[in-house]
Amino acid sequence: MKTYLGDLRREFSGYNGAAFLADLMAGLTVAAVALPLALAFGVSSGADAASGMITAIVAGIVIGILGGASYQISGPTGAMAAILIGISAKYGVQGVLTAGLLTGVILLVAAVLRVGKLVSIIPVPVITGFTSGIAIVIALGQVDNFFGTVSEGENAIQKLLSYGELGFSPNGQAVLFSVLAMAVMILWPKKLAKYLPGSLVAIIVAVVLNFILNPAAESSAVAEVGAIPQKLMTPDSLLLNGIDISTLPNLIAPAISIAALGMIESLLCGAAAGRMKGEPLNSTRELVAQGIGNIIIPILGGVPATAAIARTSVAIKSGGRTRMVSVIHSITLILSMFLLGGVMGRIPLASLAGVLMVTAWRMNDWAAIREIFRKRLKSAAAQFLVTMVATVLFDLVIAILVGIVAAMLLFVLKSCDLKIAVSDVKRKNADGTDQIRTDVKVVYLTGPLFFGTQDQLTQAMLQLGEETHGVIFSVRGVPYIDESAISELETLLADLRSRSIRVMFSGVQPNVKHEMERTGFAAALGEENFAWDAIEAIETMEQLPLVDTPVQL
Repeated sequence: MKTYLGDLRREFSGYNGAAFLADLMAGLTVAAVALPLALAFGVSSGADAASGMITAIVAGIVIGILGGASYQISGPTGAMAAILIGISAKYGVQGVLTAGLLTGVILLVAAVLRVGKLVSIIPVPVITGFTSGIAIVIALGQVDNFFGTVSEGENAIQKLLSYGELGFSPNGQAVLFSVLAMAVMILWPKKLAKYLPGSLVAIIVAVVLNFILNPAAESSAVAEVGAIPQKLMTPDSLLLNGIDISTLPNLIAPAISIAALGMIESLLCGAAAGRMKGEPLNSTRELVAQGIGNIIIPILGGVPATAAIARTSVAIKSGGRTRMVSVIHSITLILSMFLLGGVMGRIPLASLAGVLMVTAWRMNDWAAIREIFRKRLKSAAAQFLVTMVATVLFDLVIAILVGIVAAMLLFVLKSCDLKIAVSDVKRKNADGTDQIRTDVKVVYLTGPLFFGTQDQLTQAMLQLGEETHGVIFSVRGVPYIDESAISELETLLADLRSRSIRVMFSGVQPNVKHEMERTGFAAALGEENFAWDAIEAIETMEQLPLVDTPVQL
């Protein structure tokens, strides 16, 4: 708490009217971006637009004030919506809210255990693939709203397949609103987008057109957002309906998935935004804020929240200075809900689907994707594709785990490339001519010696001729050795000595030497058989008898 209060004092040190004006303008700009997304993500989460608004409002105030940095803006996100829609299909809105409450508790536990640092081990191609997979899930999940059709299923794939049985009959007006929203967002000038987001313009145009085509909501030809309550609590809130204890065991696994996603998205957002503003994120405090916020939000009827890179980057680029930007953005959304609730209720769901389609496209890190495939980075491409496919087909947390495991396996496979070169000893005579000793071999090793590469060394040793009397292993290029490889070296040493072949090692790195000493291999080899480099080993081997008595290891 002392650290938090100290950070607040530093953040608001010298705060004045000019700083507040900067925060005010940034907050209004962020609210303009957040409003259509809050409505859209609330609907796409399986709840309603009001739930999305409450999430954005409460997250902006609670998480914004308690967060681990001055710039984080939290609310409903596309990634979160992608996982919540499946929970909603299976357990209903109450299941989503209960899972959200459990998520808050899990995030608090994660903060206590300080597991936020684990996010840093996720490879960049895995994160890129994860984001692209989420974008696909969001787009597939909006097919019904986009075309005004009806499907069945617990996930986007099942919904698409259900069209085969239910039929596919697009609603002309729905398609009109969807395409119109996409066109406005795509064609809206970037210069104007700094002051008025294209997504908000698209929603305004759609509402105006809907009033013209469908003057009465009761007879509207397209599905609409519907009435938005003029209060900061939805009829589905846990405060009004309580928690169904019998569903808790079934919601633990989904809650873990939501919490993992929230932690990953919040901390990655903080890392990226921190570089933009030059202010590091306190990951533990951020998880505490996310945990407290996600406990309060479902009590009021909102869906789970997390930090949003789109809104956060807008806050920074708009000149926001403190966490007041997040609070002001929430106050603006409250005013919008009370003053424009009737108008927002007439927004066609198809137009929100169009906004989400463009948002999903823009979620992709196209620069990183192009670099991966343009430079033909095979390992990165494999990690990207595996994670993306897993995100679409499976649980989002499973997708992250699959991506990390794939990255580890690819690293192991690449590490198995142990380079081995065997050469005869070449020395200069006094008269300048070369003297080649074919009975002494220098084996140059480059790469890690472990269970994945040890067999390559064994195969190379089988190529030694009968006339060999000495072998020098030059291992300066070996950065790592494991117990399995040392066990293989013990077998090789015993075999070579049984054939009266002297064995020496040169250029052994300290950590490799430590492992050899710890396992007893160094003692069995003998300290006199370690040399600084291959030249010293050659000179030593020429001075000592080449034939050793076999040693029992």
